[in-house]
Amino acid sequence: MFTLYLKEIRSFLSSLIGYVAIGVFITLIGVFMWLIPSESTGTNVLENGFANIDSLFMLAPWVYLFLIPAITMRTFSEEKKTGTIELLLTRPLTDLQIVLAKYFAGFTLVIVSLLPTLIYYYSVHQLGYPKGNIDTGAMWGSYIGLLFLGAGFVSVGIFASAVSENQVIAFIIAMLLCFFTYTGFDFIAASGLFGKYDALVKSLGINEHYLSMSRGVVDSRDVIYFVSVIALFNVSTKLVLQSRKW
Repeated sequence: MFTLYLKEIRSFLSSLIGYVAIGVFITLIGVFMWLIPSESTGTNVLENGFANIDSLFMLAPWVYLFLIPAITMRTFSEEKKTGTIELLLTRPLTDLQIVLAKYFAGFTLVIVSLLPTLIYYYSVHQLGYPKGNIDTGAMWGSYIGLLFLGAGFVSVGIFASAVSENQVIAFIIAMLLCFFTYTGFDFIAASGLFGKYDALVKSLGINEHYLSMSRGVVDSRDVIYFVSVIALFNVSTKLVLQSRKW
């Protein structure tokens, strides 16, 4: 399993996908946080006058909606297209181990993409008045929330890649599923269709739990939710792989 994990990491880093994904993520976030005026987006750190990087945690999920599907779209789709999926399934690995190896490889890339954003934290830490006037505890809580969100999107993206051998279709399916799991339940709850159960419907979406963690509070209920979403899609991917053997 670890060998397959390393193979996937090397595959990401030997192509432009990994570097482009990280570069696009950092560039887009940086442009909105430091260059575009707040009157347009409300995300400019220098103009907002507050020593925090809340803009990062507001913008990152929307960038990840496109970026993570782009990262994961080839995980199984390429294997199917080239015919190597059959060889992969004959390895002395269970289907779940194969899924987890690819999942953790994708999640590792998400972690790598977040590491350069610590520069933004350092910059705000230095620019604060007085120097260092930033809520570090809340910031780390927000980072944990963003990692969980990214982990959830990776599991969705790998599932989408498993159901289609066309990378473009896998990308579109992953993007739509990520968008729905992130904000779809919010729209359904806002419609009022379920009356007194609207709050329950809203709690089924990722956004509700991500916002809770973005406040710097890591609640066990939010952690359990994200772990459940990740497990659901990884198990679904495993079932898709098993169906190829029938």
